[in-house]
Amino acid sequence: MSAREGAPRRFMARCEYDGTDFAGFQLQRNARTVQGELEAALARLNGGERVVVDGAGRTDAGVHAQGQVIAFTARGEVPVAVLQRAVNALLPRDVAIRDLRRVPDGFHPRYAARYREYRYTVWNGPRSPLRERQALGVRRQLNIAAMADAASVFEGRHDFTAFGGATDRNPVRTVHSVRVRSEGRLVTIDVRAESFIRGQVRRMVAGLVEVGLDKMDATGLRSALAGREPALNGAAAPAKGLCLRRVVLGRRTTWDDKEDEE
Repeated sequence: MSAREGAPRRFMARCEYDGTDFAGFQLQRNARTVQGELEAALARLNGGERVVVDGAGRTDAGVHAQGQVIAFTARGEVPVAVLQRAVNALLPRDVAIRDLRRVPDGFHPRYAARYREYRYTVWNGPRSPLRERQALGVRRQLNIAAMADAASVFEGRHDFTAFGGATDRNPVRTVHSVRVRSEGRLVTIDVRAESFIRGQVRRMVAGLVEVGLDKMDATGLRSALAGREPALNGAAAPAKGLCLRRVVLGRRTTWDDKEDEE
């Protein structure tokens, strides 16, 4: 099937992937990436010509996604449902698209995103190879109540220099909410914000885990956030526990220089 004939059309889709074997979302030379796999599949439907795929965020190596938003422009009159099936048939088993639909020509998911929501998963139980493929394993019992209380430290508009990279041009970010919940031994940390600086969520999680292990309290976490030096000597939770759960589209009230997480 070829989609080369006809006028160009702009499409948007939700994208899900297991990031374990990817070097991240963004296209990289000599590395396997989600964008690379998507563009390879679309190129096969486009006579070998590249179809550029735009994403709402550039997740880093090992980070997963349940609700990444992508967009691309392709020629053809193929029905949307048929195009979605064709793309998925050409994608590897660890990446897929869903909810494919037409959007206006100028649509770009990065700039259309109103907020992003990440989930970090912790398995607070005995060693579990299956669970810990996409979760951080912590053997000592975590103080979930203390973590949930300390999570509010990160909410609001803050300078996240201590929980991000030293080279970020604009480290100020607005975090809408941080929620810590547990169901049995499974602990989830959901973080919602307009945008993130690189490494922010995983470094926030590292701080909350320290609180859960009673190595730090909310006051200490607040002091670390207010500082200019890397919190916890730059420690970050492993990428495997992080998942981009969803990207909510809509009108933005602010614009940040960089909107990438891990």
